[in-house]
Amino acid sequence: MLANYDTEEFFDEMFIKAGEPRLGYDYLKNRIESLGETELRRRSNSAEKALISMGITFTVYGDDEAEERIMPFDVIPRVLHNEEWANLEKGLKQRIQAINLFLQDIYSDQKIIKDGIIPREIIESSSGYLKQCIGVKPPKGIWIHVTGTDLVRDGNGTVLVLEDNLRCPSGVSYVLENREVMKRTFPELFEKLSIRPIYDYPFRLRNTLENLTDSYNPTLAVWTPGIYNSAYYEHSFLAQKMGVSLVEGSDLTVEDDKVFMKTTKGLKRVDVIYRRVDDIFMDPNSFRKDSLLGVKGLFEAYKKGNIALANAPGTGVADDKVIYTFVPQIIKYYMNEDPIIPNVPTYLCSEGKNLQFVLDNIHELVVKAANGAGGYGMIIGPKSTKQEQEDFKELVKKDPRNYIAQPVLSLSRVPTLVGDEKIEGRHVDLRPFILYSEDIYVMPGGLTRVALKKGSLVVNSSQGGGSKDTWVMG
Repeated sequence: MLANYDTEEFFDEMFIKAGEPRLGYDYLKNRIESLGETELRRRSNSAEKALISMGITFTVYGDDEAEERIMPFDVIPRVLHNEEWANLEKGLKQRIQAINLFLQDIYSDQKIIKDGIIPREIIESSSGYLKQCIGVKPPKGIWIHVTGTDLVRDGNGTVLVLEDNLRCPSGVSYVLENREVMKRTFPELFEKLSIRPIYDYPFRLRNTLENLTDSYNPTLAVWTPGIYNSAYYEHSFLAQKMGVSLVEGSDLTVEDDKVFMKTTKGLKRVDVIYRRVDDIFMDPNSFRKDSLLGVKGLFEAYKKGNIALANAPGTGVADDKVIYTFVPQIIKYYMNEDPIIPNVPTYLCSEGKNLQFVLDNIHELVVKAANGAGGYGMIIGPKSTKQEQEDFKELVKKDPRNYIAQPVLSLSRVPTLVGDEKIEGRHVDLRPFILYSEDIYVMPGGLTRVALKKGSLVVNSSQGGGSKDTWVMG
């Protein structure tokens, strides 16, 4: 099936050129060819049935016909050689450490503003910047305990950071479930190859949460917005794997600045909450007063050190795509190092010359809202109509602070089983998951999202994308 595979003009993750596999892909390529079309399709169907039986779903907002869907899955994995991964791991640790120092600084001394590295108005105009967090000192000085950083590889093979997800990054449940399905589907590959394990992520996440308190045998909980949230499956999955309670706001209450969970045996004190609720919905007393998800008094209890929250409130400012453009300077400022993984070149629409350039060239650029996610609030110039471009220009002109623009990258591709027993290249990105505790842990691999539609560059599951298992070779 791979004999006629065409890499075209793209950087292909599996092949250097037609028929010549990259380092780490040799055995996989040979095994796929030896299976043949019928057996590969049979195993693919088997994997799909397994995922359906496991009920791995996500919710698509605004789609009345199919709100809850199974994440599409492709059985041909993406492989990363150990040497390349070691460099990515080092770069991600550097980035997370610098961003944590940035958060600590802007909510305390604000040296980076005073030294003129980032304009004050850029930070204070971010919707993720919470003045309520000024002076807050999170446990152990750690703000971002769980991060999902999106990486892409361009046409030259260079890995770049596309964006940082620091508030409630989703997708790790798919990574863990995909791996279990792949073990069942291709047991011979896992026996033959040295694929680094990822099964211990829930234990590491639990340890990360426990590290936030000095309490002996602390009570932990995962806080979900509820069953209608797009990532509810993941919230329940992680709570179950960690052996902790899954709670909604109505399950929590605050008394004497302490947080309690309602149980059948009465109130139980909670020490640490892994929250999957956005900052502004956490506490109607301190943030949005109309929040029905929040718990009154929770933020005050947090400030007094009576409850630990992961991630810390206020981290959303570093999730802002405008702040993202400053991360190379942030790394240099706090660590006196050059970034190991570069950013995608980015234009800030709030800067006059950039704004005019973006308006004049929107047909060739990707333009994104600073706080957009899931493939929403963006336009891919070459894939858009003239009317869509004109409409988007108006949005940018009305609020240039809220938009950035980037060149359309020729994302790398991975062979993917499509249609009736064909294998074709499809564009991918990669979201590694990082835990910040006593040290920084990067899960080997992460979520490879794949744009299943031919030629599409949008990999988001809400936009028709799927996922692949990601193997880091040991």
